[in-house]
Amino acid sequence: IVHDGIMYLANPGSAVQALDAATGDLLWEYRREFSETLRARAEIRPIRGLSIFEDKLFLNTADAHVVALDARTGRVVWDVEVADPAKGFYYSAPSLVARGKVISGLQGCELFQQQKCAITAHDARTGKELWRTSTIARPGEPGGDSWGDLPLLYRAGSDSWITGSYDPALNLVYWS
Repeated sequence: IVHDGIMYLANPGSAVQALDAATGDLLWEYRREFSETLRARAEIRPIRGLSIFEDKLFLNTADAHVVALDARTGRVVWDVEVADPAKGFYYSAPSLVARGKVISGLQGCELFQQQKCAITAHDARTGKELWRTSTIARPGEPGGDSWGDLPLLYRAGSDSWITGSYDPALNLVYWS
């Protein structure tokens, strides 16, 4: 992303660099710290991009966090764990920002477990989770019967590895 003369680069390992777009000089760098158990996985996971809104840069991390960075300094403004990375959840795609909401889709959905992947929206200013929708239809929900009588535990898949899109006229988010 290039904004106000600054080029922001997303890097593997959930690192971000801010460069002066005219000179290429490094202005700041953010490097996410990972636990020992997650470090090896996190360092090889790609981070496909960043999002920006007002004065914040948004990073979806390899350990299933959404982080808001001050776009001028790289200082962490807020950091929210969206899912348990120890259970295999992570991000690689950037958020979609629409009407002050940071909307992101999780990955790591192939395992049989009760917690499922989801698309979530967080308030861009505070990080507070505003809504969450599962990418797997649950029993009793629309589409839930399409899984037959398969228990929720064994319903898996539906990773969100590409950012969705937004229609401002209809105020709808589309995610494939």
